[in-house]
Amino acid sequence: MPDVEFPDEFGQPLLRSGIADHVWRLKETDPKAFRARVKDYFALCYPGWRVVNAKYPDIYLQDERGREA
Repeated sequence: MPDVEFPDEFGQPLLRSGIADHVWRLKETDPKAFRARVKDYFALCYPGWRVVNAKYPDIYLQDERGREA
């Protein structure tokens, strides 16, 4: 089995996605607004996925659909 490039703590791959440059610019000028915008965007577009990291130009998401608490 090949190594997973971006594993979560369970060894499952993270989804790598992106956002528009105008949203990335918020990270420097208003980090709180950046986090809120990214969280809201992915909650709408990828329900059941949680943002775990943001490193330009990628946003890393963890699949939480069907996971037991």
